[in-house]
Amino acid sequence: MSGPLLCEGRVVIVTGAGRGLGRAHALAYAAEGARVVVNDLGVGLDGTPGPDSPAVRVVEEIRAAGGQAVAHGGDVATTEGAASLVRTALEAYGRLDTLVNNAGFLRDRMLVNLDEDDWDAVLRVHLKGHFLPLKHAAAHWRAEAKDGRTPRARVVNTSSGAGLLGSLGQGNYSAAKAGIIGLTLVAAAELGRYGVQVNAIAPAARTRMTERTFADTMAAPGADSFDAMAPENVSPLVVWLGASASTGVTGRVFETEGGRITVMEGWRPGPTADKGARWTPSEAGDTALKLLAEAEVPGAVYGAG
Repeated sequence: MSGPLLCEGRVVIVTGAGRGLGRAHALAYAAEGARVVVNDLGVGLDGTPGPDSPAVRVVEEIRAAGGQAVAHGGDVATTEGAASLVRTALEAYGRLDTLVNNAGFLRDRMLVNLDEDDWDAVLRVHLKGHFLPLKHAAAHWRAEAKDGRTPRARVVNTSSGAGLLGSLGQGNYSAAKAGIIGLTLVAAAELGRYGVQVNAIAPAARTRMTERTFADTMAAPGADSFDAMAPENVSPLVVWLGASASTGVTGRVFETEGGRITVMEGWRPGPTADKGARWTPSEAGDTALKLLAEAEVPGAVYGAG
């Protein structure tokens, strides 16, 4: 006999949920009993509007499987779009328990060819598109807590290995994804008092943004083959992080792909030296070289060889 559904009764928002990882997350939450707000603006890989939004199609999939879902087509990188996203959850289902920030797109260029517009657009959708839904959801949860209804709220942000190590040709994307990690840490520290846990994932999966990168890692045909790059592999961890079962887990970053989950350990003090007085430039340089010789070598930037 199967056990209780992990997210029974919870209301979950997933941004960028029309395709790829977001779609997989929305379907997985619904399969675990959540009522899902499926957000997708319906844009192309470069962020320009597409002919139609796929959010409704995902809602139809969920309903066809016996679940509950509503679509939201607003731009979550705007104040009104983010505010209306939270209102949609409250008006449709009367509550909000989990926010999964997933929306994003790419405009890849080497730095010397990266236009200001391409920089601004990627930072806007990834980083601002995380901040604004988080801000409006957190305001609701703070009000609930102050009224004596402290929630068991969850936020799952989407970073990337590019945000952890960098990625050639993706200076804008890497900066945005690194910013999401910083935002996650601050939000976890600030919102815990209101019953909110905030974590981030750094997934690797085959989506529209990465299909060329992972084209050679598709599973071979066959009933027993495991498609390691399928976006559905990432969703179980995202569902657990968004459930009440994850109580006590906050301010963490998880790298996940295929059947692998890794807790990432971020910046922390390594080798150090303290003169107790001001260094000369030469002394500072000599000391830095000695400390670097004792330090761990950082991981290679993606695409650097």
